[in-house]
Amino acid sequence: MSAMTSDQKLVRMANQIATFFRSYPDDEAVAGIHKHIVAFWTPKMRHALVAFGPTEGSGLDPLALQAITEKPQAESPVRAATRDPALQGAGASDAG
Repeated sequence: MSAMTSDQKLVRMANQIATFFRSYPDDEAVAGIHKHIVAFWTPKMRHALVAFGPTEGSGLDPLALQAITEKPQAESPVRAATRDPALQGAGASDAG
């Protein structure tokens, strides 16, 4: 068994994010995947996924592919304070 390439690892990570959002309507899922990748991935990681993901045989989940190739048309189902590290602590918890 060969080791995974860095591109394959990015696809695996993007697919895990897509799996998380799969229970939402597709437009919200795409927005959630897009916003997560923009908020938490480095520009280098995002550029590599955009370059590799659309290639035949990449294995990228169709929702993740849509999230990296199209402008989301809906709002993410995840609250802003949860998806944006700059807003950490700004209402991310229901405690208290």
